[in-house]
Amino acid sequence: MALEYPHFLINFKTSTATVGEDGLAFARTIERVRDDTGCRFVVAPQLTDLRLVADRTSLPIVAQSATLADDAVMGATTYEAVAAAGADAVFINHPQNEATFADVARAVDRCDDLGLESIVCVTSHEQGRAALTFDPDCLLFERPDDIASESGLVRTHPERIAAFVNMVATQNPRTSVFVGGGIRTAEDVERAFSCGVDAAGAASAALEATDRAAWLQSVARAVLDASE
Repeated sequence: MALEYPHFLINFKTSTATVGEDGLAFARTIERVRDDTGCRFVVAPQLTDLRLVADRTSLPIVAQSATLADDAVMGATTYEAVAAAGADAVFINHPQNEATFADVARAVDRCDDLGLESIVCVTSHEQGRAALTFDPDCLLFERPDDIASESGLVRTHPERIAAFVNMVATQNPRTSVFVGGGIRTAEDVERAFSCGVDAAGAASAALEATDRAAWLQSVARAVLDASE
Protein backbone atom coordinates (compact mmCIF):
# COMPACT_ATOMS: atom_id res chain seq x y z
CA MET A 1 0.00 0.00 0.00
CA ALA A 2 1.61 3.25 -1.15
CA LEU A 3 1.30 6.28 1.10
CA GLU A 4 -1.29 8.75 -0.15
CA TYR A 5 -1.22 12.48 0.48
CA PRO A 6 -2.21 14.57 2.27
CA HIS A 7 -2.06 12.55 5.46
CA PHE A 8 -1.33 12.81 9.17
CA LEU A 9 1.06 10.36 10.80
CA ILE A 10 0.89 9.16 14.39
CA ASN A 11 4.23 7.88 15.68
CA PHE A 12 3.99 5.42 18.59
CA LYS A 13 7.71 5.95 19.39
CA THR A 14 8.71 3.72 22.37
CA SER A 15 5.79 4.49 24.66
CA THR A 16 4.82 1.65 27.01
CA ALA A 17 1.23 2.66 26.30
CA THR A 18 1.53 1.51 22.68
CA VAL A 19 2.93 -1.99 23.15
CA GLY A 20 1.12 -5.06 21.83
CA GLU A 21 -2.64 -5.03 22.31
CA ASP A 22 -2.55 -1.47 23.68
CA GLY A 23 -0.88 -0.31 20.49
CA LEU A 24 -3.38 -2.23 18.40
CA ALA A 25 -6.27 -0.62 20.30
CA PHE A 26 -4.82 2.82 19.62
CA ALA A 27 -4.38 1.96 15.93
CA ARG A 28 -8.01 0.86 15.77
CA THR A 29 -9.09 4.17 17.30
CA ILE A 30 -7.13 5.96 14.57
CA GLU A 31 -8.73 3.70 11.98
CA ARG A 32 -12.24 4.50 13.25
CA VAL A 33 -11.57 8.23 13.12
CA ARG A 34 -10.25 7.81 9.59
CA ASP A 35 -13.41 5.96 8.55
CA ASP A 36 -15.66 8.53 10.26
CA THR A 37 -13.96 11.59 8.81
CA GLY A 38 -12.37 10.50 5.54
CA CYS A 39 -9.02 11.92 6.64
CA ARG A 40 -5.96 9.85 5.75
CA PHE A 41 -3.99 8.64 8.76
CA VAL A 42 -0.69 6.73 8.81
CA VAL A 43 0.86 5.02 11.83
CA ALA A 44 4.40 4.19 12.91
CA PRO A 45 4.04 1.38 15.49
CA GLN A 46 6.87 -0.07 17.49
CA LEU A 47 8.85 -2.50 15.32
CA THR A 48 7.76 -5.56 17.27
CA ASP A 49 4.13 -4.70 16.51
CA LEU A 50 4.42 -4.01 12.78
CA ARG A 51 2.85 -7.30 11.70
CA LEU A 52 0.16 -7.11 14.39
CA VAL A 53 -1.04 -3.70 13.23
CA ALA A 54 -0.59 -4.53 9.54
CA ASP A 55 -2.61 -7.73 9.81
CA ARG A 56 -5.43 -6.37 11.96
CA THR A 57 -5.97 -2.87 10.55
CA SER A 58 -6.02 -1.33 7.09
CA LEU A 59 -3.84 1.62 8.06
CA PRO A 60 -0.71 2.44 6.05
CA ILE A 61 2.36 1.73 8.17
CA VAL A 62 5.77 3.36 8.48
CA ALA A 63 8.59 1.48 10.17
CA GLN A 64 10.31 3.68 12.75
CA SER A 65 13.71 2.42 11.56
CA ALA A 66 15.46 -0.40 9.76
CA THR A 67 19.00 -1.69 9.28
CA LEU A 68 20.71 -2.53 6.01
CA ALA A 69 21.27 -6.27 5.84
CA ASP A 70 25.02 -5.86 5.22
CA ASP A 71 25.31 -3.89 8.48
CA ALA A 72 22.92 -5.92 10.62
CA VAL A 73 23.98 -7.69 13.79
CA MET A 74 21.91 -9.94 16.01
CA GLY A 75 18.86 -8.07 17.26
CA ALA A 76 18.73 -5.62 14.34
CA THR A 77 15.64 -5.35 12.15
CA THR A 78 16.42 -5.28 8.45
CA TYR A 79 14.62 -3.56 5.61
CA GLU A 80 13.65 -6.99 4.33
CA ALA A 81 12.09 -7.82 7.70
CA VAL A 82 9.97 -4.68 7.95
CA ALA A 83 8.78 -5.13 4.37
CA ALA A 84 7.79 -8.73 5.09
CA ALA A 85 5.98 -7.61 8.26
CA GLY A 86 3.74 -5.28 6.27
CA ALA A 87 5.42 -1.86 6.40
CA ASP A 88 4.73 0.51 3.53
CA ALA A 89 7.53 2.98 4.26
CA VAL A 90 10.56 3.51 6.51
CA PHE A 91 11.98 6.49 8.37
CA ILE A 92 15.63 6.97 7.44
CA ASN A 93 18.01 9.17 9.45
CA HIS A 94 15.52 10.22 12.11
CA PRO A 95 17.04 12.80 14.51
CA GLN A 96 16.79 10.20 17.29
CA ASN A 97 18.37 7.49 15.12
CA GLU A 98 20.80 9.17 12.74
CA ALA A 99 22.57 7.50 9.81
CA THR A 100 25.69 8.48 7.92
CA PHE A 101 25.28 10.33 4.63
CA ALA A 102 26.46 7.28 2.67
CA ASP A 103 24.04 5.01 4.51
CA VAL A 104 21.12 7.29 3.63
CA ALA A 105 21.85 6.77 -0.07
CA ARG A 106 22.07 3.00 0.37
CA ALA A 107 18.87 2.94 2.42
CA VAL A 108 16.89 4.89 -0.19
CA ASP A 109 18.09 2.46 -2.86
CA ARG A 110 17.13 -0.55 -0.74
CA CYS A 111 13.67 0.86 -0.11
CA ASP A 112 13.23 1.27 -3.84
CA ASP A 113 14.29 -2.35 -4.41
CA LEU A 114 11.78 -3.63 -1.85
CA GLY A 115 8.85 -1.41 -2.81
CA LEU A 116 9.06 0.58 0.43
CA GLU A 117 8.65 4.34 0.43
CA SER A 118 11.68 6.19 1.77
CA ILE A 119 11.09 9.00 4.27
CA VAL A 120 14.42 10.69 4.84
CA CYS A 121 14.60 12.91 7.91
CA VAL A 122 16.55 16.15 7.67
CA THR A 123 17.08 18.95 10.16
CA SER A 124 18.00 21.83 7.84
CA HIS A 125 17.62 23.15 4.31
CA GLU A 126 21.24 22.17 3.64
CA GLN A 127 20.61 18.56 4.66
CA GLY A 128 17.45 18.58 2.58
CA ARG A 129 19.29 19.66 -0.56
CA ALA A 130 21.87 16.94 -0.04
CA ALA A 131 19.24 14.26 0.62
CA LEU A 132 17.30 15.19 -2.51
CA THR A 133 20.21 14.01 -4.65
CA PHE A 134 19.25 10.46 -3.57
CA ASP A 135 15.70 10.92 -4.95
CA PRO A 136 13.79 9.93 -1.79
CA ASP A 137 10.01 9.59 -1.84
CA CYS A 138 9.58 12.04 1.04
CA LEU A 139 11.61 14.38 3.25
CA LEU A 140 10.68 14.83 6.90
CA PHE A 141 11.78 18.30 7.97
CA GLU A 142 12.18 18.31 11.75
CA ARG A 143 14.60 19.96 14.16
CA PRO A 144 15.71 17.75 17.09
CA ASP A 145 14.92 20.46 19.66
CA ASP A 146 11.34 20.68 18.40
CA ILE A 147 10.51 17.05 19.13
CA ALA A 148 7.93 16.85 21.96
CA SER A 149 8.29 20.60 22.48
CA GLU A 150 5.82 23.47 22.70
CA SER A 151 7.74 25.64 20.23
CA GLY A 152 8.20 23.88 16.91
CA LEU A 153 8.97 25.67 13.66
CA VAL A 154 5.31 25.48 12.74
CA ARG A 155 4.67 27.98 15.52
CA THR A 156 7.86 30.02 15.66
CA HIS A 157 9.07 30.18 12.04
CA PRO A 158 6.50 28.84 9.58
CA GLU A 159 8.23 30.79 6.83
CA ARG A 160 11.18 28.37 7.10
CA ILE A 161 8.83 25.48 6.39
CA ALA A 162 7.36 27.29 3.39
CA ALA A 163 10.87 28.00 2.10
CA PHE A 164 11.78 24.34 2.53
CA VAL A 165 8.69 23.29 0.55
CA ASN A 166 9.66 25.68 -2.25
CA MET A 167 13.23 24.37 -2.27
CA VAL A 168 12.06 20.76 -2.63
CA ALA A 169 9.57 21.68 -5.36
CA THR A 170 12.35 23.38 -7.30
CA GLN A 171 15.03 20.72 -6.86
CA ASN A 172 12.95 17.52 -6.99
CA PRO A 173 9.18 17.99 -7.37
CA ARG A 174 8.65 14.20 -7.16
CA THR A 175 9.61 14.25 -3.47
CA SER A 176 6.88 14.97 -0.92
CA VAL A 177 7.42 17.10 2.19
CA PHE A 178 6.42 16.03 5.69
CA VAL A 179 6.82 18.28 8.73
CA GLY A 180 6.93 17.21 12.36
CA GLY A 181 8.33 18.42 15.64
CA GLY A 182 6.18 20.43 18.02
CA ILE A 183 2.80 19.81 16.37
CA ARG A 184 0.32 19.57 19.21
CA THR A 185 -3.01 21.10 18.18
CA ALA A 186 -5.36 21.34 15.23
CA GLU A 187 -4.18 24.91 14.80
CA ASP A 188 -0.60 23.65 14.43
CA VAL A 189 -1.80 21.23 11.77
CA GLU A 190 -3.52 24.06 9.88
CA ARG A 191 -0.33 26.15 10.06
CA ALA A 192 1.73 23.25 8.71
CA PHE A 193 -0.49 22.61 5.71
CA SER A 194 -0.80 26.32 4.99
CA CYS A 195 2.98 26.22 4.41
CA GLY A 196 2.40 23.80 1.54
CA VAL A 197 3.49 20.50 3.11
CA ASP A 198 2.08 17.19 1.92
CA ALA A 199 1.94 15.55 5.35
CA ALA A 200 2.35 16.30 9.04
CA GLY A 201 2.60 14.20 12.16
CA ALA A 202 2.88 13.97 15.91
CA ALA A 203 3.71 11.54 18.67
CA SER A 204 3.63 13.07 22.15
CA ALA A 205 0.48 15.15 21.63
CA ALA A 206 -1.48 12.15 20.39
CA LEU A 207 -0.28 9.86 23.16
CA GLU A 208 -0.82 12.42 25.90
CA ALA A 209 -4.31 13.49 24.82
CA THR A 210 -6.94 12.90 27.51
CA ASP A 211 -9.43 11.94 24.80
CA ARG A 212 -7.42 10.54 21.91
CA ALA A 213 -10.40 10.10 19.61
CA ALA A 214 -11.47 13.73 20.09
CA TRP A 215 -7.90 14.92 19.47
CA LEU A 216 -7.69 12.84 16.29
CA GLN A 217 -11.03 14.20 15.09
CA SER A 218 -9.81 17.78 15.54
CA VAL A 219 -6.68 16.94 13.56
CA ALA A 220 -8.75 15.28 10.84
CA ARG A 221 -10.89 18.40 10.44
CA ALA A 222 -7.77 20.54 10.16
CA VAL A 223 -6.24 18.29 7.48
CA LEU A 224 -9.48 18.18 5.51
CA ASP A 225 -10.00 21.94 5.74
CA ALA A 226 -6.45 22.53 4.53
CA SER A 227 -6.98 20.17 1.60
CA GLU A 228 -10.04 21.98 0.23
